[in-house]
Amino acid sequence: MHVLRPQFHIEEQRALEFAGQRGFGTIVAADERGPRASHVPFVLGERDGRAMVQIHLTAKNPLVPLADGSRRFLLIVAGDDAYISNDWYASRDNVSTWLYDAVHLSGVAHLRDMDQNRGHGDALLAVAEARLPKPPWDLAQMEPGKRESMLAAIRVIDLMVDSVEGQAKLNQHKSDADHVAVAGRLARSEESGHRRLARKMQALRPGLNYEVP
Repeated sequence: MHVLRPQFHIEEQRALEFAGQRGFGTIVAADERGPRASHVPFVLGERDGRAMVQIHLTAKNPLVPLADGSRRFLLIVAGDDAYISNDWYASRDNVSTWLYDAVHLSGVAHLRDMDQNRGHGDALLAVAEARLPKPPWDLAQMEPGKRESMLAAIRVIDLMVDSVEGQAKLNQHKSDADHVAVAGRLARSEESGHRRLARKMQALRPGLNYEVP
């Protein structure tokens, strides 16, 4: 996850790291009826020096046949968001808005053979379980017949990432005074996501006179 991907610039590298830390997103592709979407956990890795997102879907999911090795998929990875009231700014006549942090990853999707299902399941669980303060659970602890039935019901898709687009809106275009005022409001919020956004805003403009909650 942290290996340098030379095809991406530093900001894109950071966006990939953000996506890898989140590990959950919305995968979207279009067929003749229009957009199709599913909410999926994923593993971010590499293949042949290229960034790759690996997901799984149920075998009957309409996205599965679209992973034909030529069609492009989009993975939307959303982070924290917060509503900003117009009277939170230091200056007058600002418009209420939402701040947010997100990343879009896109590329061509490839359907994997079913003999790859177990490896994907192991990798996905290893990443997810490592986030928890407990001994990790893995597929080896599952009853074998039930495990094989579960693995046979999914299809694994590799998304070969060739486009990384950060979608962060963190008051980048506001004055320093407005930036500090909004960051202060978020830093005092009871919502942990708001406080994380405040820290990111402070990191964007270090050295300003931020309040310490």
